Amino acid sequence: MPRKLIKLGLISRAPEINRVYKDEGESTASLIDVDSPHVQSVDSDFLQQNVQTSTQAERIEREEEEAREAREKKAKAKASRGHGNETNPVYLGNAAILALVSAGLGFGAYHKHAQGKLSWELVGLWTGAVGAFGAVDYFVSKWFLQNKYPPKN
Repeated sequence: MPRKLIKLGLISRAPEINRVYKDEGESTASLIDVDSPHVQSVDSDFLQQNVQTSTQAERIEREEEEAREAREKKAKAKASRGHGNETNPVYLGNAAILALVSAGLGFGAYHKHAQGKLSWELVGLWTGAVGAFGAVDYFVSKWFLQNKYPPKN
């Protein structure tokens, strides 16, 4: 800015700000009315307590109730899971096949072992045969469950 304007006082400064003086007397923060009903004392072990407020107690009770209901619901669902399909021939057939194949393999393996002819090659062959049979059984059972004997829900 040109010096002439500053010397002539044509450019004015911002007005002065009114000052606010805080004059605090004696502090009243330490003066608590101990006779009023909103002031309560707590036990010295308050911070070590598991439940410190009524809100926490209500939340814990609510969570326990929800967990109990969830357990009951899960147990009820688990108990009723297989009850509708006891007479489904696909499930009965698979159970019978599993029992017969297991018994046959166990009996045959015992006899081969008793004769001294049980080898890892024989075990591997029968394992592959069981795997192939399981795959075929899966697809056949799936077809029967979808087309002939649908499961009861």
